[in-house]
Amino acid sequence: MTITFEDFEKVDIRLGKIAEVLDFPEARNPSFKLKIDFGPEIGIKTSSVQAVGPHTKEELLGMLVICVVNFPAKRIGKFLSEVLTLGFPNTDGIGWVLVTPAKKSVKIGDKLK
Repeated sequence: MTITFEDFEKVDIRLGKIAEVLDFPEARNPSFKLKIDFGPEIGIKTSSVQAVGPHTKEELLGMLVICVVNFPAKRIGKFLSEVLTLGFPNTDGIGWVLVTPAKKSVKIGDKLK
């Protein structure tokens, strides 16, 4: 499927910093609950990620991540996931490897362009 550049511009992809990581034992697949700080413009949002395996809670805390912030919120059990945290399937088929910038010289809340 082909999209236009105008379609791509509608997707608001931002840089956030993981401020809190909690286990999510109620999830169907092994997951974490995240609170992600996007700075003063957007604030702190929640996300559920199937990153158990490729990432530990300790590794995730403070990690910079790339998220779609303008999708509708999605209820996962009793948890409301407000943003989509982007990642790739892990090569062993268990969990997702989250996308993070290669350099730390980026500002929390910045939009991908």
